Amino acid sequence: MSGSVNRAVRRRTFVLGSAAAAGSAALAGPLAESASAASFGWSDDGSNYVVDTGANLVFKVSKTNGDLTSLVYRGTEYQGYGGKNSHVESGLGTSTVTIAQSGATILISVAYGTLRHYYAARSGENNVYLWTNKADTSVSATRYIVRVKAGLFLNDEPDSYTYAPTTIEASDVFAKSDGQTRSKHYAKLRVIDYDHIGWSTGSVGLWIVRSNHEKASGGPFYRSLLRHQSADGGGLYEILYYGENQTEAQRFGLQGPYVIAFTDGGAPSSSLYPGTLTTSWADSLGISGYVAASGRGRVAGVGITGRNTAYPYTVGLANSAAQYWGSARASDGYFSIGGVLPGTYTLTVFKDELAVHTASVTVTAGATTTLNTIAIPSSNDPSNADAIWRIGDWTGTPGGFKNAALMTYAHPSDVRASAWTGNVVIGGGSETASFPAYIWKDVNSGLLVYFKLNAAQAAAAHTLRIGVTTAYANGRPQVTVNSWVSSIPSPPTQPSTRSLTVGSYRGNNYTFTYSVPASAWLTDVGQYNVLKIDVVSGSGTTSYLSAGTSIDAIDLLA
Repeated sequence: MSGSVNRAVRRRTFVLGSAAAAGSAALAGPLAESASAASFGWSDDGSNYVVDTGANLVFKVSKTNGDLTSLVYRGTEYQGYGGKNSHVESGLGTSTVTIAQSGATILISVAYGTLRHYYAARSGENNVYLWTNKADTSVSATRYIVRVKAGLFLNDEPDSYTYAPTTIEASDVFAKSDGQTRSKHYAKLRVIDYDHIGWSTGSVGLWIVRSNHEKASGGPFYRSLLRHQSADGGGLYEILYYGENQTEAQRFGLQGPYVIAFTDGGAPSSSLYPGTLTTSWADSLGISGYVAASGRGRVAGVGITGRNTAYPYTVGLANSAAQYWGSARASDGYFSIGGVLPGTYTLTVFKDELAVHTASVTVTAGATTTLNTIAIPSSNDPSNADAIWRIGDWTGTPGGFKNAALMTYAHPSDVRASAWTGNVVIGGGSETASFPAYIWKDVNSGLLVYFKLNAAQAAAAHTLRIGVTTAYANGRPQVTVNSWVSSIPSPPTQPSTRSLTVGSYRGNNYTFTYSVPASAWLTDVGQYNVLKIDVVSGSGTTSYLSAGTSIDAIDLLA
């Protein structure tokens, strides 16, 4: 059926790839007969629904399985590498696929078991809007992959997957001939750090604009797959649930919209970004689980006191059904988080990535919950404790430690990494930068910290603290102070997957405390006391997959 003929045709429904004229009763909901712009409309080529946005974009969706099988912008086909389509997860399989048009909107609906997926096009836009409603665990992960043909975008960014000559871990971490490492896991950015990801040639840009991630898991600081590029093409991801180094249970329900957007080379319009994107045109489309703006609320706080203004502060809302976040204003801590589903949430204030305050807040549809000034108690921030010495600062991250920044987009064996050794002397002025961000049982366990105490300090017991941000294979620190040896602490709850080698330090922040008796210190105040930090665990394998942990801060309290 040609596009021109189709524009005069009323709505049709196709089930499991078989065409069947269905008349006006084919789909429940408000979608009515087409009333389209000059070239806006849809057609059926026998295997796919073909949508012309009336701008410069034509795309096809398989009537059999809901895959995106073609993505043509300005006459160039961008979809496809390695014989694979773009799709939810790795492809859903045989599905019920239907299409309908209402004025300036075309909606394609895909039903696969309990999962519902949607594609929408708007007249005159070079965008494909997507929603995914995952109801249960029948689909293992929730992601959408846009698969792009090889050679259209040249990219070898640090957060881009590039097949290289040597596989160094599992089947997904590689070393290039120059010693640099690449993996699809090396996202580099946290969710809070980006609105869109993609590629540009300078004259054409292809992007995925992320959703608000309200039904995703892991919070604002989670890192996941963003894009990859290999010999046979590239991929852009919207990850809605991924189990790698995951700190939260999976959430279910409708997630979106997220947007496949084409541009003339620049970034996608900021009107598509999370927090600014409005989709009132989708309110009446009958999308399963869809909640319009009128059914949502807002949380606003007049300010936050007790902050350390050297660091950014984020306010998060989370319950078992949804998650949201917003940045606190640097000047006074004011924040506003909109588009929130009704319910009761745990509100968490983060100093960088360290939780320093929690409270409960209830959100009502159509209303703003206004909070008075939040006062962070001094004791909630471990940095406020008086310390004899401290390595790093308490931020919930390994920021400032040796190799910390590199580890978000490289393997620990990368040629760019400094040696993982790092004994330090307190008072030298470069303790944090010299001390490694990660410690492994099989790589650099036994790191030493040298320090002196005055007579009064040496006569008293002290508390030693080691903060960690995640751990692999139950790795946790046991300490020796001179000849005094601590007990082996119990492992805290941490993700069970790889973390330190796949670009993520984001696990569950935890503080180990050790009560060191006065008898442990040297009596000669001119001598250096020696703190030895070992990583202990009976699990893990060897080298960088041995038990390990990421360091937040180390201090000896006064």
